[in-house]
Amino acid sequence: MSDLDSLTLTAKAQCLCGDVTIMANEINPKFTVCHCDSCRGWGGAPFFAVQCGTEVVIEGKQSIKEYDSSAWATRGFCVECGTHLFYKLKETGAYNMPVGIFSGLDNIEMDMQYFSDQRPHYYCFSNQTKEMTRAEIMEYFASAIAGD
Repeated sequence: MSDLDSLTLTAKAQCLCGDVTIMANEINPKFTVCHCDSCRGWGGAPFFAVQCGTEVVIEGKQSIKEYDSSAWATRGFCVECGTHLFYKLKETGAYNMPVGIFSGLDNIEMDMQYFSDQRPHYYCFSNQTKEMTRAEIMEYFASAIAGD
């Protein structure tokens, strides 16, 4: 068991223009990377995300636009500067946020790669992590997809 297994972190984030600030109080220090087409299309690269749960305080909500990106989640961004702010699960309201919008997040490690079978051949990571394929993700979210 790693020292990070029972840890949660608190950190503050903000968009580039400062219109939106976020305080996440339950950050899981084991971050994930998603290689799906949507995440790569959204940010031009894989999505490096920290799971932040639901204990999130957002100021400047008037500057946030949410996009209904899948049967199970929405994505939020700042309408002023375009900063990607979150990927939010519809069923639980739990947030996944880009690692890079938080300043001073130390002691984190990559733990999981989602849609590993959709990772393009032009990059790879040396980290040894768990991986889930597209089929495994679709099975995991089958109940949300069936509701459409």
